[in-house]
Amino acid sequence: MKAVRFHEYGDPSVLRYEDVEQPVPGAGEVRIRVAATSFNSVDGNIRGGFMRGPIPVVLPHTPGIDVAGTVDALGEGVDGIAVGDQVVGFLPMDKPGAAAQYVIAPAEILATAPKSVPLADAAALPLVGLTAWQALFDHGKLTAGQRVLINGAGGAVGGYAVQLAKNAGAHVIATASRRSSEAVTSAGADDVIDHTTTSVTAAVTEPVDLALNLAPVDPAELAALVTLIRPGGVLVNTTVWMPAPSDEERGVRGIDLFVRSDAEQLAQLVALVDRGELRVDVAERVPLAELPALHARAAEGAVHGKAIVVPSTV
Repeated sequence: MKAVRFHEYGDPSVLRYEDVEQPVPGAGEVRIRVAATSFNSVDGNIRGGFMRGPIPVVLPHTPGIDVAGTVDALGEGVDGIAVGDQVVGFLPMDKPGAAAQYVIAPAEILATAPKSVPLADAAALPLVGLTAWQALFDHGKLTAGQRVLINGAGGAVGGYAVQLAKNAGAHVIATASRRSSEAVTSAGADDVIDHTTTSVTAAVTEPVDLALNLAPVDPAELAALVTLIRPGGVLVNTTVWMPAPSDEERGVRGIDLFVRSDAEQLAQLVALVDRGELRVDVAERVPLAELPALHARAAEGAVHGKAIVVPSTV
């Protein structure tokens, strides 16, 4: 089969589109014929060798944490999944990924794919959708009537976070550049702040219950968000290389989020998609052979929105 792999850490030029052996599922695993994976910023960090501590991959490594596809083989002891099932999943980050025509996945991480979007497009959902869900509900404990500030709402996680927070009955304040403001508004944000022209701390005049930081801001900007949170509130930060600040005197907690795979939460996201309550946005569809070029564009900051990566048919 065809796959993209890197044999050593480095810049996007280390990625190779090559022939590899088709994998065989072990006990508790399934093999998936990949309809698509997606590009996530963590893929570039893993490839660059910056995540060797938390995510120790074996070289050569195939990137691609998200998967959408069709089950085509079962390992021993797999129940509840059949050959031919269409599934989505957030793959283990330290194992071979889905930038390939086939991938192995633990059966327990998979959810039934949404039926209301093309199967390949469903690869845009798992990692970023779970990040938004876990930030808002697992860590932020968001409930109806609360005020939430989503800093960096113009990215892929932000699009889901705005929709989920609005669906939960929250008042949503979002920061986004002019390029992203229309998409953030259509996702349901009540107030949109253009962070390129306006200070967030000046624009938010009433305290928020939860601030979600999705942007690679400098430490001073991150610390400033804490001042906008009411006593007892929460700051959830996804830029894990910069720890979330807190304010013990006012009981404001700072939480660093490192997303985890959760099939039950993923199934809830899929249900929202199929009910028309959560929109899956795909900015571009890139052939698998062009993944190295996609990584290069991302390194230059030239990828906007969610890109899915589609293998050629076998």
